[in-house]
Amino acid sequence: MIKTKKPSFLLALSPIIVLIIFLALNINIWGDESLGGPNQLALIIATAVAGVVAAYLGISFEKMEKSIVKNISDAMPSILILLLIGALSGTWMISGVVPMLIVYGLDLLNPNIFLFATVLITAVIAVSIGSSWSTIATIGVALLGIGTALGFSPGMVAGAIISGSYFGDKLSPLSDTTNLAPAMAGTDLFTHIKYTLIITLILFLILGFNHDAASDPSEIEALKSAIEARFVITPWLLLVPGVLIFVIVKKVSPLVALFIGALVATIAAIVVQGDVIMDTYQQMTSGGLIDTQVPYYVQAYVVTATTWFGSSAIITDNSSVNDLLSTGGMAGMLDTIWLIIIAMSFSGVMESAGLLVRIASSIISRAKSTGSLVASTVATSIFMNITASEQYISVVVPGRMYAKVYRERKLKPELLSRSLEDGGTVTSVLVPWNTCGAVNSTVLGVSTMTYLPYAIFNIISPLMSILVAYLDFKIRRYTDDEYDELMGIEGAQTDGI
Repeated sequence: MIKTKKPSFLLALSPIIVLIIFLALNINIWGDESLGGPNQLALIIATAVAGVVAAYLGISFEKMEKSIVKNISDAMPSILILLLIGALSGTWMISGVVPMLIVYGLDLLNPNIFLFATVLITAVIAVSIGSSWSTIATIGVALLGIGTALGFSPGMVAGAIISGSYFGDKLSPLSDTTNLAPAMAGTDLFTHIKYTLIITLILFLILGFNHDAASDPSEIEALKSAIEARFVITPWLLLVPGVLIFVIVKKVSPLVALFIGALVATIAAIVVQGDVIMDTYQQMTSGGLIDTQVPYYVQAYVVTATTWFGSSAIITDNSSVNDLLSTGGMAGMLDTIWLIIIAMSFSGVMESAGLLVRIASSIISRAKSTGSLVASTVATSIFMNITASEQYISVVVPGRMYAKVYRERKLKPELLSRSLEDGGTVTSVLVPWNTCGAVNSTVLGVSTMTYLPYAIFNIISPLMSILVAYLDFKIRRYTDDEYDELMGIEGAQTDGI
C-alpha cells in the first residue's frame, strides 16, 4: 500500500493559483472569446498541476481517474439539460414564440421600468417552475431581445434576467437547491425561504430610471415591423410556454419537460409558421445540394430538425433582427459541454487528493465569531464554486463541514441554510467555468464577465448574509433547554446505531 501524505495549505492551493494566472492571461488576450478554447486549456493545465501534486502526496492515478469519472457522471444531467436547452432555443425561435414575446414586450414594457419588470417577471416564472435555467433559456432569451431593442446593454439586461431568475429559484419550493440547502443544514424548507431580499428590485428600478436607454421610437417600430413581416404573431403561441410551465409545475423531470417544450414548439412551427419554414428551407438549399421541389412535410422536417441540432438563422431586411433570430441548437452548446467536462476533471483530481478539504478546513479554523463563521461558510461555498465547478458540491460539501460547528455554537440551522444558498447557489452563475455560469452565458450569448457587474442579486446576497451575521440581526439560537433536548435526541440516535 502506498502511504499518502497530508498536503500543506500552500501546496493544496498551488493548482488554483496556476488556474487563476492562466485565466487572467486568457481574459487579457482573448476577452469574451476565451470560452472557445483558452479557458479549457487553462483548466487542463491546472488539472495536470493538481495531478502532479496528488501523485507527490501518494495518490494513485486509478483513484484520480475514478474521482474524475464520478464528477463527470454527476455533471451528466446538467450536460443533457444543456443540450435540450439548445434545442429549445432553436425551436422556440422558428416557431415564433420568442419573436412574439419580443413584439408584445416592446408594446407593453416602458424603458424606464424595463429592468425592474425583467427582474419581477423572471422571478415570478422561476418561483412557479422552480428552475432558473429554464427561466433564462425561455423568457430570458425574449427579454434579452426586448432589452437590447430598447437600447440597454446586453450585460445589463442579462444581469437583470439572472438576478430575477435566481431570486425566484431561491424562493421556489419546487427548486432542487432550495430543498438541498436546508437538507444539508438540518432545517425545513419554509424556515429557509423566509430569508429573502428585495433590494435587487429597488436597485434595478433606480438603474432603469437613471439610464438613458430608450432607442429611437422609429427604430423600435422598424424592428417590430421586420419581425411581424416574417412571423405570424398570435396569442395562440402562448400555449407553447404554457405547456412547458404546466409540465414543470407537475414535477416532470427537467429533461422530459424541456423535450416536451421543444417538441410542442416544433409542432407550432409546422402549423403556424409555414412561410418561415419554406423560406428558410430555400435559404438552406440555395447551393443546389438538395432538390427544392419537395413536399412541405420534408421541408418542415429539414428546417425544424436543424434548429434542434445545429445553427440556424431567420433572415429579414433588418440586421438587428437577424442578430436576435439566430440560434446555435445543440451544436452551439458543445464549447460549454467541453468546458464542463474539463472543469469536472479538475475538481475530481483536487478532491481525490483532499486538496479542497484542506483549504476549506483552514478557513474554518479562523472562524471565531458568528459573523466570521457565516463569512467562512459563504467563502467556502464560493471557493467550491470556483474549484469544484458545480453548485451542488458548493452546497453539499460545506453543509456537511459546517453543520456540527453551527450546532455546537447553538445556532439554529436556518442560518447555515441561508449561508449555503447565498454563498453556493446564487454565486455559481458568476463563475465562467462553473456549470451554471457556462450554461447561462451560452444560452444568453452574453459572457459571464459582461453580465457579472449587473447580476446585482447574486452579488448582494452573500454580502448581505455576512453583514446580517456580523450585526447579529435576527440570528436565531437555541435556548439552553432546546440545545439540551437536541443533544439528547442526537445522543439517542447515535446509541441506536
